[in-house]
Amino acid sequence: MKLRHTSRLLPGILALGASAFAFAQGSAPGKAVSPEQIKRGEYLARAGDCTSCHTKPGGTPYAGGFTLGTPFGNLVTPNITPDVETGIGSWTADDFYKALHDGVSKRVGDLYPAMPYTFYTKVTREDADAIYAYLMSLAPVRKLVVVNQLRWPFDMRWTLIAWRELYFNEGTYKPDPAWGPEWNRGAYLVEGLGHCSACHSPRNFMGGIEKDKAFTGAELTDGWFALNLTENWKTGLGQWSVDDIVTYLKNGFLKRKSTSLGDMQEVVHNSMSYMTDADLRAIAVYLKSIPANTSSLAEAQKTLPVSKVGAQDYARYCGGCHQAKGVGIAGIFPPLKGNGAVVAAEPDNIIKVVLGGVPARSGYVHMPAWAPTLTDQQIADIANYVRTSWGNSAPPNATPAMVERFRKQLAAQQPKTAGK
Repeated sequence: MKLRHTSRLLPGILALGASAFAFAQGSAPGKAVSPEQIKRGEYLARAGDCTSCHTKPGGTPYAGGFTLGTPFGNLVTPNITPDVETGIGSWTADDFYKALHDGVSKRVGDLYPAMPYTFYTKVTREDADAIYAYLMSLAPVRKLVVVNQLRWPFDMRWTLIAWRELYFNEGTYKPDPAWGPEWNRGAYLVEGLGHCSACHSPRNFMGGIEKDKAFTGAELTDGWFALNLTENWKTGLGQWSVDDIVTYLKNGFLKRKSTSLGDMQEVVHNSMSYMTDADLRAIAVYLKSIPANTSSLAEAQKTLPVSKVGAQDYARYCGGCHQAKGVGIAGIFPPLKGNGAVVAAEPDNIIKVVLGGVPARSGYVHMPAWAPTLTDQQIADIANYVRTSWGNSAPPNATPAMVERFRKQLAAQQPKTAGK
C-alpha cells in the first residue's frame, strides 16, 4: 500500500512541510565508499521517508516532481538521483553536506525551508556522507524539475535573508552529558534527523516555530492535525508508555489508544516501520521526557454547544462498529475513547476520516466514506459528540463550514472519470 500526502506544509511560506531525514555512521570524507556505507545510507533514506517528498505519484523514486502547495504558490521537489544535468550527479559530498548543514544548494543557493535544513544542520558529517553515498549509487534519472513556482515576491530567494537570521541556528548536535546514550540518540533523531517538530509544533505568522509551544500539535495545510507529543495527559503522550510509542511507530496503531492517519500514516508506512527497535525506543524515551504543554491553537479555541442529534447519528452510523461507549473492538474497529486523533486540539482528523473513510490495514477492517450519505451539519455534530463523550474532553469546535471545506478538498483529490 503506497500512501501519498497532498502537502506536509505548515502555515506560512517559510513553514513548508517536511522532507527526508537521515542518520547513520558513514565513512569520513575522502575515504572510499564501502558497500556497508551504501547499505547504511539506504537505511537512512528509508528511515528518512525521502521518497515521500522526492517522488511524484507514479514516478521514479527520488526523481522529484512532487508538488508542495502553499498559499503563495507551489514548490516542486527536486530530482536527487545522480543525473549530472538534472539531479545531483555533479555534487560532491561537500556540496551535499552544505545543503543539509547550511541550507545552501550548489545549484540555486539558499534553500526554502521545505527542505528542513534548520533541523538537518544537527546531522553529523558521517551521517550525511552515508546518505550521499546511497543516493549516488542509484541509477541516474534525467528529469528536469522547475522547483520554484512561488508567486512574487516569494519566488525571490533574497527574501529568505531575514528569515534565516531569525530562525536558523547552524550547528551539529552535541550530546547532553546530563542524559544517557539512549536519550541522546533519541534527541538526535527527533530534534535533528526526524525533524518531528516541523509538523508537530505551531508556527507564528512568519513560519517560525513557537519554541515555547514546541511539540504541542499543529494544523497541516493538507487538513490533517499533527498531534501533541508532550506529556500532556489528555491530548499528548502522558498516558503512553515507552513501549506503547514504539509499537505505534512500528505498526501505525496501538490498540485501545490511537491509529495513524494522513501524513503520519505515510511516515509510519514509508519510514518508521523500517527503523530498528533500538532507534524507535530511543525516540520514545526522548519524547517521554518532553514536559506536558498545551498548543496555542487549543488555548485560542472557541467551543460550540453539543447537539443531541450528534449522539443519535453516532448511534445510527458509527455505534455498530465503534460501540456505544466508543471503545471499539480490539483489532477490528479502533477505539474513539481516548484516541489522540479524536481529542486533538482541532477536529480536522475526525472530520476527514468520516468524510473519506479509511482503508483496511493493520488488522482493522475498512471504514466506508460517509461523504455521500451525511450532510456537513451531521458530520460536524458527530465529530463534536465523539470529542466530548466517554471521558474525551476535546472542545466541540467542528462546524459545517469546516466540513464543507474538507469535502471540497476531498472531491478535488478524486480521480476524474474518463469521458467526464
